[in-house]
Order: sequence, then C-alpha cells, then structure tokens
Amino acid sequence: MSEKYLVPDSFKVISGGQSGADRAGLDWAIERNISHGGWCPKGRRSEEGAIDVRYQLIETPASNYLERTEWNVRDSDATLIFTLSEKLDGGSKKTAEFAEKHGKPWRHIHPRVHPKFIASFLLKYQVSILNIAGKRESSVVGISQWVVEILDHAIEVAR
Repeated sequence: MSEKYLVPDSFKVISGGQSGADRAGLDWAIERNISHGGWCPKGRRSEEGAIDVRYQLIETPASNYLERTEWNVRDSDATLIFTLSEKLDGGSKKTAEFAEKHGKPWRHIHPRVHPKFIASFLLKYQVSILNIAGKRESSVVGISQWVVEILDHAIEVAR
C-alpha cells in the first residue's frame, strides 16, 4: 500500500477519457502513480478531438459513447459519478442505469457529498478498479479541478 495515498498497490482508476470528470480521474491517477485505463470510443473520440495516447485506454469497436460507458461500468468494481448538480441527467444518468443493470455499486458525488463518504464507499465495496464518470468540462466549467480536489480529500479522510 502506498504510504502517501491509502490505496492498495493493485488499485486502478478507469474512465472513458472524455474531458471533465473522466479525464480528471485519469490525470489524478497518473499524477499519483496509480494504475489507470478503461475503454474509449473507436478513434479515441472525445468532444475535443482524439484522446491523447498518454491515457492508456482501449478503443471499443463502436465510436458511440454509450458502449464505452457501459464497458467501463461492467469492468469496474464500482463507479463514482461526479456532477455539480444534485440531479443526474444525460450520460451521467445513463452511467447509473448501467451500474444498476450490471449490479455494480455506484455513488453520485456532488458538492453536498462529504469526501468521507467516498472513502467509506471504497472501503465498504473493497474497490480495486474504480470507474470515474461524470460531466464534461464544456458543460460544467471547473469540474475537472473539483474532481481532483475531492479525490485527494477523500484519500486524506481515509488516513
């Protein structure tokens, strides 16, 4: 287990690589030497163009977003969905529906959720592969920075 971050050495963060919450989760993992990966649409498609190859993502056969969303939920132990709203909509709502379909635990994280609930969620479900999903930066400016801050805070709380 890492001394600085209370996550097991086998811990991995996955996401679809979209701008915003997805990419923030991957960046958070990379900056802390935590394993990362996940599925992205064919062509490494994102709203900003092709997803940089520094993100260790595997392309799905289809270029649509829903396939990679479902496959990341399916291949994870649990999913955190980050929004700044208390209500899920769009792709974030679909992510929750896929989690229900596959019997995977998930939590909606928004500003009224204390980071201690993230820490207890990860411990309760003994999460080794965490899927991070949520809003795009273009629709919720500032979500990327907030995701990084809340993940750091959750790990601090877990100490």
